[in-house]
Amino acid sequence: MPLNELIDFRIIDAIDILLVSFILYVAYNLVKGTSAVNIFIGLAFIYFAYIIFKAFDFKLLSLLLSKFVNVGVIVVMIIFQPEIRKFLLYIGSSEFLKKVSIQSVLKMSFNRNSANTIPLNISDILNACFILSASKTGALIIITRKTDLKFYIDTGEIIDAAVTSRMLENIFFKNSPLHDGAVIINDNKIIAARCILPVTENPNFPSHFGMRHRAALGITENTDALAISVSEQTGAVSLSIHGEINADLSKEKLNYLLEKNLIVD
Repeated sequence: MPLNELIDFRIIDAIDILLVSFILYVAYNLVKGTSAVNIFIGLAFIYFAYIIFKAFDFKLLSLLLSKFVNVGVIVVMIIFQPEIRKFLLYIGSSEFLKKVSIQSVLKMSFNRNSANTIPLNISDILNACFILSASKTGALIIITRKTDLKFYIDTGEIIDAAVTSRMLENIFFKNSPLHDGAVIINDNKIIAARCILPVTENPNFPSHFGMRHRAALGITENTDALAISVSEQTGAVSLSIHGEINADLSKEKLNYLLEKNLIVD
C-alpha cells in the first residue's frame, strides 16, 4: 500500500475504527469469563496481524494468514456449533439489548473498580454444605463471578431466592423435586435450581469421582464460575476452580478458598 494512502486518513475512517472497537468491546464483554474468550483474543490477534502485514505488503505472510483466517473461522464454527447457536439465540433476546445498551457499556467502562469482592453469604453456604455432608446428601452449588451463566440458568427452574442454609438444604433434600442438577447463585441470590451443566471430557478425570464432580469440573473448564460439590457416597466437600478439583475440604479451608477467589479484577 502506498505511503500517501496511509497518510490520507479521513473522518469516516475514524468513525469506522470507533465502531469496530465498540463491537469488539461488546463481544469481549459477552464472552469474558468463559473459555471462548481465549479463542476470541486469538482470532482477533491473527486478524489484526493479517491487516498489518497486508498493509505493509508482506506477500507471503499475508497469504499464509489469509488462508488461516478463511479456514480457521469455519473450523471454529464447526467445533463450537452448540455455543454459537446459543449465542445467536441470546443476541435475539431482550436480555442482550439491555446488556449492550450504550448506557450500560459506559457504566461498565467508567464505574468499574480495579478489584471488586463479589457479595456472597458465605457462612450460610458453608453451613448448608457441611450439614448436607454429615447426612451424605449430594449437592452441586455453582457461584458465578464475571459471567452470569445465562445459558445454564435457562436449563433449570427459576428460584430467585435469598441465599440461606435452610433454602439450600431444602433444595437438595433427597425427596425434593429440585435436588437433581445444580443450583446457580448469582449476585448473592439463588437464581435457579435443577440446572444442567456440561461435564468434563478430561480423560485423566479420577474414576472415584461421580457425575456431580464431572459437572463441577466441566462448568469451571468452560467458565470462571466456582463449583462446590458434596459427595453422596462419602460426604466429602470439594471446590472446583479453573478446571481443577480441591477435594475433601474442611470448613475452614473451603471458607478460605471462597474468600480468596471471590475477588475479581
